[in-house]
Amino acid sequence: MTSKWTRGTVALAVASALLPVAAGAQDSTADSAARTIDTVTIIGRQQDVADVPGSAHVVDSEELSLFLQSDILRVLRTVPGVYLQEEEGFGLRPNIGIRGSGLDRSARIALLEDGVLIAPAPYAAPSAYYFPTQRRMSAVEVLKGPSAVAVGPRTTGGAINMISTPIPTEGLAGNFDVRGGDHGTTDAHLHVGNGGERVSWLVETVQAQSDGFKTIEGPVGGDTGYDIEDYVGKLQIDSSPDSDVYHSLRFKLGYTDQESDETYLGLTDEDFAATPFNRYAATAEDNFVSEHEQYQATYVVDPGKNWRGEVTAYRNNFQRNWYKLQSVGGVGLNSVVSDPTTYATELSWLKGTTSPDDALQIRANNREYYSQGVQGRIEMDFGVGETDLLLNAGFRIHEDEEDRFQKQDGYRMQDGELVLTTAAAGGSQTNRVSTADARSLFVDAEIRSGAWIFTPGLRYEDIDLERQDFSTSDPDRGDGPARVRSNSVSVFIPGVGALYRVNDNWRLLAGVHRGYNPPGPGSSADEETSVNFEAGTRFDNESLSVEAIYFFNDYDNLVGTVTDSTGGGGQVGDQFDGGEVVVQGLELSAAYSFGSGAIEFPVGVNYTWTTEAEFQNGFESGFDPWGDVVAGDELPYIPEHLFRATAGIQAQQFNVNVAANYVGKMRTHAGQGDFDPGETVDSHVVWDLAGFWRFTDSLSAYVKVDNLLDETYVAARRPAGARPGLPRTAYLGLTFSVQ
Repeated sequence: MTSKWTRGTVALAVASALLPVAAGAQDSTADSAARTIDTVTIIGRQQDVADVPGSAHVVDSEELSLFLQSDILRVLRTVPGVYLQEEEGFGLRPNIGIRGSGLDRSARIALLEDGVLIAPAPYAAPSAYYFPTQRRMSAVEVLKGPSAVAVGPRTTGGAINMISTPIPTEGLAGNFDVRGGDHGTTDAHLHVGNGGERVSWLVETVQAQSDGFKTIEGPVGGDTGYDIEDYVGKLQIDSSPDSDVYHSLRFKLGYTDQESDETYLGLTDEDFAATPFNRYAATAEDNFVSEHEQYQATYVVDPGKNWRGEVTAYRNNFQRNWYKLQSVGGVGLNSVVSDPTTYATELSWLKGTTSPDDALQIRANNREYYSQGVQGRIEMDFGVGETDLLLNAGFRIHEDEEDRFQKQDGYRMQDGELVLTTAAAGGSQTNRVSTADARSLFVDAEIRSGAWIFTPGLRYEDIDLERQDFSTSDPDRGDGPARVRSNSVSVFIPGVGALYRVNDNWRLLAGVHRGYNPPGPGSSADEETSVNFEAGTRFDNESLSVEAIYFFNDYDNLVGTVTDSTGGGGQVGDQFDGGEVVVQGLELSAAYSFGSGAIEFPVGVNYTWTTEAEFQNGFESGFDPWGDVVAGDELPYIPEHLFRATAGIQAQQFNVNVAANYVGKMRTHAGQGDFDPGETVDSHVVWDLAGFWRFTDSLSAYVKVDNLLDETYVAARRPAGARPGLPRTAYLGLTFSVQ
């Protein structure tokens, strides 16, 4: 991998020169996260969550600062009801699901950054091969239940809104955080900005790289890590403070460049037991490269009376090419590692034994995406007697596209080294374009009357989808599409939540909404629909908070989508009907702080008990994670138990925090009864630790250790073989901030 650290260092040096005069304390910047001046939130501030008539969580800047995670999966383990599948150990392309929605490439939930859909093509191709860099986020909002109706279009599980670093509230401020650690890892995050009376701005960068924690077998070897460059700029121009009506123009530009030497090929169980952090020689050429561009412009008007409006125009461009091993000897990789006896010859080629020409096929998964649109909303606040009514209405006009232009090259394995034997032409493997045009409207209300809060809402989605398949022998597409498939859907998505304030501390809540996932372009599968219920209680006082929520998702039809990361079972993009499915369970969370004044001892737990996640009918399926299903089969990648416990010591000069994350045993293929070892991810516990020492108000140092006890475990078996989680990784960091 060619390092980009030199270019990143130049950017950091320029911005670092501003720090002595421009930097502000980290806490000052964190405080501005609540400021609506440039930050788009769905829930609002942390303290507002207690009165949301539904399940909603904010991982705020204070909580993020406890462990300074760069991996979004480790961040989301703090939220009950969220299911995660690790992949490469760094969280670069996460797999996230909510309440049994399915989690492959986070394609079945709504992903947003600052309130704007951020998946590469959110309607046509939502698989999150791009995900915002966690290090530059000041907060993460997670919506489940009726709260997700206002976001759309995917309401079955919910939504995740990543809130980026806000512009400082007042004056010059900034922060510089740099760390180095095991596996040749370096990670720096810098932001500098100014909050002015009329003009405010922020510039920010993340520069990160790692050599990776795996070793490629054979004489060539190579890194198995990543390089990331991430840049963001924000500008805000406000009307005069003397103006009767407040007007604001806000601009955001972003650019992310990522390269990672990553593969989908894991190991046989025997090889994993012997050398879990090895990779087969045949993966030496596997490499992911991508570029992401982000453009946003927002206009806000607020007359300071009973209404406020805003409209945002946005454009996201994303290009990626994942050059990775696809098959060996004409056999799929999962078949080889799952049955190494039958495919002993093919396995030996993967390990470095000389093979025939073209025995190893490496696919260039070259794709370009864009998404663009305009969205707006208006908030109106009314009062009728003792009843307060907040009406929120909005729209989204959106289009997006995925352009696949892929080829597949042939290689020979020669004494542990890959030799190119057939170079294919671009577009000769896949040559197609998928598009989506969507128009959506939503209206919801917050009605407060006495001790009651009601939030009825309704969303309308009108979506046109099309897929154009071009001949693989027509790379310039001069002959036009060989086949065109189109489909359209129009759907109303209602939901309602209710909350009753028993007293200042206790609240009861319940909600019901329609779950919906639109089909893919040209899909013959039915739409995915469900009816989702939740009910629970919250308790909150100055030192103790507790929440318990029961959820029940009743699918009329669950849809499975073939992607490379699912393990195949059809053409990528094909969809399969799964019929009726029930997912239900209990989400529990609690936090308490002992002590007061100079030193405190906070503790916290969250627990997800999935009591049922089963198909209610039998069918034959070509979708690999399901196969032939019998009624009662359990869904893959949904453990019965998820548990996290944290404890810390907080003082003025130092703090130490430790977290234990337990993931229960789960299937990687639909089934019931005894667990098949080859289709199981065993339960495991991973401990993380972080300790900070504050030298001055401006300067702090920290030690951070992920997987403190060095637990070796299978993180995933999909799509091909056992892959490990991140081993023990220690970092030493320094944070500098001045105001």
